[in-house]
Amino acid sequence: MLTLKDINNIESDNMIDDLEYYQSIQRAINAGAWSFQGSYGRAMMDAINAGYCMLGTKRARDYYGNTIPSRDDVEDGTKGSFNYVRERLGFDWASEMEVL
Repeated sequence: MLTLKDINNIESDNMIDDLEYYQSIQRAINAGAWSFQGSYGRAMMDAINAGYCMLGTKRARDYYGNTIPSRDDVEDGTKGSFNYVRERLGFDWASEMEVL
């Protein structure tokens, strides 16, 4: 569930550690926040492309109506999948993102 604290973590310049920041991003992804202001979509895609976060458990739609796949819709080991995150940041990090 995306909370006000998550929104604050994403939008502010407060000093938080990487794990807390990317947990907030992962919750935004899981909540399907793709139709929020443009900076959210960019932050979420940057985190997925870099392997910090994975796609959500359900498909979503962005502001323009495009479908955002779920992590189960993409091939294992490709961007957005559990194993893509695991390969970049390790099993513990990937497991932390998966359970949010």
